[in-house]
Amino acid sequence: MKNDGIHRALGTFDVKLAPQKADNPHAESSGLGRMSIDKKFSGDLEGTSKGEMLSAMTAVKGSAGYVALERVRGTLHGRSGSFVLQHSGTMTRGVPELTVTVVPDSGVDQLEGLKGKMTIKIEGGRHFYEFEYELASSQ
Repeated sequence: MKNDGIHRALGTFDVKLAPQKADNPHAESSGLGRMSIDKKFSGDLEGTSKGEMLSAMTAVKGSAGYVALERVRGTLHGRSGSFVLQHSGTMTRGVPELTVTVVPDSGVDQLEGLKGKMTIKIEGGRHFYEFEYELASSQ
């Protein structure tokens, strides 16, 4: 397999988060929040995603953490397939830090071999993404 270089995809997305009930007594007593993720991507990445998020709030205002996984299905610069994004985010007294990475070897169909990181920005209530990625090709 050879790599066909680093690419950059830009666009917007809409997201719906819905609280989920804990599915067992241990999860219920953990004090963690659980939500479903439902996204629609537009731009260089056209598609949808479904996923789950776990979050933890703290007693200090503006400090929290979350982790999430979502399976994205659609087309990326015209290549169709799916892949999984892994989120790890913290907020330290209002200062956010977020890493969103493609899970290794999660790309399928024309997105097989996908590697990359996504940056998310929220401005004026709108969500924007910048996705820097590499795609191994079998040529």
